[in-house]
Amino acid sequence: MAKIAMIGAGSLVFGKTLMGDFLATPALAGSEYRLMALTRRRLDRMKAFVDRMVADNGVDATVVATTDRREALRGADYVVAMIQVGGVEGFKFDYEIPMRYGVDNCIGDTMGPGGIFRAQRHIPALLEIAAEMRELCPNAVLFNYANPMAMCCWALGTVEGLRFVGLCHGVQTTMDLIASYTGHKKDEIDFVAAGINHMAWFLKLEHRGEDLYPTLKANFEKPGYYANEKVRGEVMRHFGYFMTESSGHLSEYLPYFRKNERALRLYCDEPDFGDESGAYYRYCAMIDEKFQRLDPLSIESTRLGARSAEYCSHIIEAKETGTAFHLNGNVRNDGFIDNLPDGCCVEVPIYVDRMGLHPTRVGALPPALAALNMTNVLVQGLSVEAALSGDPELLVQAVALDPLAAAVLTLGEIRSMAAEMLEAERPWLPQFAGKAVRPVPSISIPAGTVRQAVPTDPALAIAARFGKLAEA
Repeated sequence: MAKIAMIGAGSLVFGKTLMGDFLATPALAGSEYRLMALTRRRLDRMKAFVDRMVADNGVDATVVATTDRREALRGADYVVAMIQVGGVEGFKFDYEIPMRYGVDNCIGDTMGPGGIFRAQRHIPALLEIAAEMRELCPNAVLFNYANPMAMCCWALGTVEGLRFVGLCHGVQTTMDLIASYTGHKKDEIDFVAAGINHMAWFLKLEHRGEDLYPTLKANFEKPGYYANEKVRGEVMRHFGYFMTESSGHLSEYLPYFRKNERALRLYCDEPDFGDESGAYYRYCAMIDEKFQRLDPLSIESTRLGARSAEYCSHIIEAKETGTAFHLNGNVRNDGFIDNLPDGCCVEVPIYVDRMGLHPTRVGALPPALAALNMTNVLVQGLSVEAALSGDPELLVQAVALDPLAAAVLTLGEIRSMAAEMLEAERPWLPQFAGKAVRPVPSISIPAGTVRQAVPTDPALAIAARFGKLAEA
């Protein structure tokens, strides 16, 4: 049966959730699970919890734990990557340093300075995993759960012959919201969603052939609905389409919602919705601190119930049984979306069967949606190039093009912030060893400075002439 390597199995959320899904899938009975993490403490706790799930539910499964990644990968059929290089300590720098400069994030793992630096930590590690897979399990499929999803998968797409897909739960969880806002059961709604991770668009929403967008848009004009998703609702009101990630996430990817106190008060003032400053970092720090003091898994129920919203177990089930499954996943753009760059990472509909994963061609996105995606894609591309080359200038330039950072900071401030983040996170950034951000000192212009003579711009000369006429 299937041999599944879980890389980063100490992850409390993904490790527990995915293992529960796998063990609750009858088609995966008899499978072998290889739990791998860099340190024993979390790994041993996860192994003990999974062993209890197996025993308490009478599941036929083999579970092993190792700190040797090569041992976990050897001969695997499927590899699940749920790594977090630098852990909570690295994440702290991602959040706190930009915040001191005025770049306010609630999540900070996908875009912004934090997302860009998380990519610098994760891409080298993921490429090491990919290289070892080519040697030890060349036919395996890699499921990536590490953020920033689009940047990580863009880098994985540079590895020739690697079979991979990036998985997120944005589409399926957003469909819960759409179902409640339109009054139809989730499994009765037909949809097409495509774009980039955390900013894919519902291009079609139908119930038995009826377009659901009029109902969805009408409800978003009502304060009681709009208040739940102000950022996503506002983007739909102005650009015409609903997208696949929460308002907290989306508020970080565009320049409109977190650039000053007024914007934050208007759109990001709901602590219960996770859009306040540092919400995700504080949550992760709390989980980490709790794991330091006690074993949260020791009080978790081992009872297997319905599978979660995560796609992974369904994909492996489809591969093993041949029963087709449909999902939205992140892959290299090989002609799937016409007006996004070839080679970047796109999130598109995918069908899975025994023969593998089959992404579908979407064609061109509506121009404004592609343009919004491109504001993120350009940053993603520079960030990937920085991670692959170890060039600090590309790293600074990626941050400089980030929509939120650019809305808040000057170029000089961005350079100083990036330099500070690079020094703080250097222990996890081997590609930048011995390299630093180039200082660019500011230039002061003393009072009374005489400008250098320059050729006269004809347009300025005409403007000056009209100014004199207006005075006359």
